[in-house]
Formats: sequence, C-alpha cells, structure tokens
Amino acid sequence: MSQTDSFNPRIDIYIAKSRPFAQPILEHIRQLVHKACPGVVETTKWSRPFFEYKGVILGNMSAFKEHCSFGFWGEEISAVLGGQKVLQPDAMGSLGRITSVEDLPAGKQMLSLLRQAVAFIDKGEY
Repeated sequence: MSQTDSFNPRIDIYIAKSRPFAQPILEHIRQLVHKACPGVVETTKWSRPFFEYKGVILGNMSAFKEHCSFGFWGEEISAVLGGQKVLQPDAMGSLGRITSVEDLPAGKQMLSLLRQAVAFIDKGEY
C-alpha cells in the first residue's frame, strides 16, 4: 500500500470544506500523524476525521468557525502531554484552540508525542 492509499478521500473533503485558515492546520496535523505512524488508518466518526492504529483511536482533529483542535486519545498520553505542559484540559482536544500552525507544538515535539502514543498502543496500554 502506498502512502496515498492510506489517505481517506472523506478527510480530503472535510479539509476542503473547512475554512481557509483551517486547511493548512489540518493538512499539517495529517502529515505529522502519517509521518509518525505509517500504519495509521484515517476514518470519520461523529463527522470528524479520526486516526486509528491497530484498531485503536490514536487521535482526532476538528475544524470550527474560528479554530481547530487535535485530541490525543488515552490516559497514558494525556499524562505525557501534561508533563510536557502542552495539555490544555479546559479546551476541546488535547492542545487547546489552534488558530494557526504556530499554535501546535513544534514539529519534532509533535512527532515525538505521536510516536509515544503509538508506542502505548503497541504495548497495549491505550
């Protein structure tokens, strides 16, 4: 399966229908998720893009009128996010209100967080 085969056309449509400010954010998140977890599967749940790995939800992203969100799933990764001071527990998603790519953790940190979430799933700790 090539990388393009793992991209779900429904997610393409979701991103295309999002507000212009949200599109680069969602594409950036999507690329990071695929880079961190080549085995990820894209799907939709509750009309939002979700990323699953080995049948377990890794995370989800959403676009709203004025911001986006990305949520990691699982208590273990939430503890890691809290320890790295990136968890925003008072907002939807794990990373708070995202209005630009700059609101996300830096690329290397985001990749590290995603890889840690994948490792928790691999260990059956998710």
